[in-house]
Amino acid sequence: MTTERSTATPEGGLVEIADASSLRARVGGEAFVSAWVEIDQARVNRFADATDDHQWVHVDPDRARRDSPFGGAIAHGFLTLSLIPSLLGQTVRMEQRMVVNYGLNRVRFPAPVPVGTRLRASFVVADVADAPDGAVNVTWDVTVEGDGLGKPVCIAQFVTRHYF
Repeated sequence: MTTERSTATPEGGLVEIADASSLRARVGGEAFVSAWVEIDQARVNRFADATDDHQWVHVDPDRARRDSPFGGAIAHGFLTLSLIPSLLGQTVRMEQRMVVNYGLNRVRFPAPVPVGTRLRASFVVADVADAPDGAVNVTWDVTVEGDGLGKPVCIAQFVTRHYF
């Protein structure tokens, strides 16, 4: 039996999924869309400190305005990527014992993220496959967009392992 209660809205809604069969029923279906999150300079600086990536195009707004082709500081691509689990958590809640990040199949950063941009992500269940110990691996097609940027800033296939 598939049990699912949906409170999804076009932007920033939450879908509750009770079991693996509910996930399987969602393969190729409607996207789950997160709320917007702003990428400010303080967040970029914290990420630079956490990863020891202090490249000037990220952490020196004045130089980035002068010397980069982007017109100002931009977020690290991996900062954008690192937000995917949190943005997924805003869109889908599962009645499970545990979930772990299992990996990424493909990642691209088609456009930079100027500091000050708002981001949101859409998630489509691309595949649900049996995994060891009764778990399932879910492959999510993820598109992260920047408000007003006109093209995605990150496209990824994200794989999570769920233990129901």
